[in-house]
Amino acid sequence: MRALIYTVAAVAVVLIVLGLIIKAVKWLIIIGLVALVAAIVMGVVKGRRALR
Repeated sequence: MRALIYTVAAVAVVLIVLGLIIKAVKWLIIIGLVALVAAIVMGVVKGRRALR
């Protein structure tokens, strides 16, 4: 599960950087931010499950 979170976060960062470099493709930044939020949410859920 942790590897999946790291993979999603890495993809999000790559998409954000590509979006900033290209500038014309704004949807890459949006998709990257959504993926980053998803990784953070999955990390929080995983952390709460570990505490139980």
